[in-house]
Amino acid sequence: MSRGGTGTKFHLVTDGKGTPLAVTVTAGQAHESKSFEGALDAVSIPQSGRGRPRKRPDAVAGDKGYSFKWIRDWLRVRGIERVIAQKSNQDGRRGGHNKFDKAKYRRRHVVEQCIGWLKESRRVLTRFEKLAVNYVAMLKLAFVLRYLRLLA
Repeated sequence: MSRGGTGTKFHLVTDGKGTPLAVTVTAGQAHESKSFEGALDAVSIPQSGRGRPRKRPDAVAGDKGYSFKWIRDWLRVRGIERVIAQKSNQDGRRGGHNKFDKAKYRRRHVVEQCIGWLKESRRVLTRFEKLAVNYVAMLKLAFVLRYLRLLA
C-alpha cells in the first residue's frame, strides 16, 4: 500500500510476486490505516474449478504505519499472519510482542516495486482525472497492462 497523486492516496494490495490484486483510493489527508480493511476486502481471487473466490491472504506485510492494535486484532480474528513491524514507542515492544517473520517482512519490496511501476505511468502519477472513480479506472487499466505483460 502506498501514496498516490496530489491530494489523493491509492492503497495497493499485491500478491507475493508483485502482481496487483486490488486498489482503493482515499483523500490525501486520510491516514493509510483507515483504508486497510477496504483494500483487503477488495481482493477476490478466483479459484480453479468451482467455489467461492479466495478473499483472505495467508499473511499481510505492512510497515510501521499499520502497527495498530485494531489492525492486529482484525488479522488475528481472520487467521491471517501479521508481518508488521511495531513502533518503538508502542506498549509490549520490550515484552517480546514485536516478534515477526523478518524474511517475510523483507519481501515487502515487491509492493514498492509495483507502486514504482505504476508511477511510471504519467497519467497515474499526476492524476489528470477529477473524479476518484475515473482515477480508479485508470489504475485498473494500468493493472490490465501489467497482467498482459506478465502473460507475454
